[in-house]
Amino acid sequence: MLLAKRLLPCVTLALLLGGCETLKSITPWNGDSDTINAAEKAKLSPENTPVDQLYSNGIDALNQKRYTLAATQFDNVEQYYPYSTWAVNAQLMHGYADYLQNHYSDAIAVLDRFIQLHPTNRDIAYAYYLRSLSYYEQIADIQRDQKGTQLAMTALQEVVNRFPDSAYARDARLKIDLCRDHLAGKEMEIGRYYEQQHLYTAAIGRFQRVVDDFQTTNHVPEALHRLTEIYLLLGLTDQAKKTAAVLGHNYPGNPWYADSYRTLVADGEVTDDRPASARPGFFRRTVGSIF
Repeated sequence: MLLAKRLLPCVTLALLLGGCETLKSITPWNGDSDTINAAEKAKLSPENTPVDQLYSNGIDALNQKRYTLAATQFDNVEQYYPYSTWAVNAQLMHGYADYLQNHYSDAIAVLDRFIQLHPTNRDIAYAYYLRSLSYYEQIADIQRDQKGTQLAMTALQEVVNRFPDSAYARDARLKIDLCRDHLAGKEMEIGRYYEQQHLYTAAIGRFQRVVDDFQTTNHVPEALHRLTEIYLLLGLTDQAKKTAAVLGHNYPGNPWYADSYRTLVADGEVTDDRPASARPGFFRRTVGSIF
C-alpha cells in the first residue's frame, strides 16, 4: 500500500499552503528521533505560542517527518484555540499525521470527527479520501479475515459516490478494483480448500460466486476451470462442457482453458485427432468446435 502514501504529499501541499500564509521554522532536527529537548518544549509550549505559530510548527514537523511532534502541535491548536479557523485545518492535518505514522485507527477517528463537524468544508473530499486510505492500508492478506477489505471498499465507494468527478474518485475506483480482486482471491482460496476436502457443493458455491460477483478480476478463468473439474468428478458432463465452453469463449488463450480442455479429452468427453500443436489446449480453439 506504499503507493498511496507516495501520492498524498502533493495533494496535501495545497492544503498546507492554503491554511497558513507563513511557515516559521522550529529548531532543526538531526533525524535521529522524534523527541524534543527542554529548550524546544519551552519554545513550543502551547500557552506561550500564538495559534499561527503552533500550526506552522506542526507543518514544519511534518516536513521533517517528525510525525508524533506534528500530531501534538495540531492537537494543541485544537485544544487551546478551538474556535479559530486554524483549528479546522489542524484537525485534518492531525489525521494526516496519524496516517503517516500508520496509526490508522486513530486517523479514522480524527477524520470521522472532522467529517461530522465540518461537512461543507472545502477539503471535505480530501478528508473522505484520507479516511478511505486509512482503511485500505489495513487490508490483510487472503489468509486472514477480509472484513477490513469490505470496510475499505465501502469507504472508497463513498468517495466515488460523493465526489465522482474528483481525482480522489479516480484513484478510489482503481483501489476498489484491487479490493475486489483481493476478495475474489479469498473466495478462490476457500474454494480450493473445499475441493481438496471433497466438499464439492461448498466448493461450487465459492467458485460460482467468483464468476458471478467478481467478473472483472483475474480469478475468473481459474474459477471456471475448477467448476469444470468438479462437474466432471460429479458426473455432470453436460454442465462441465458448458462451463468449459464459457471459459474458452471468454478466455481462449488462457492457460486455465488449456487445462480444462486437456481434462475433458482425458475423460473422453472431447475427441480431437488433430496434432497437439493445433488443439484448443494450445490456444487455437474456436467456440463451438468441440462442444
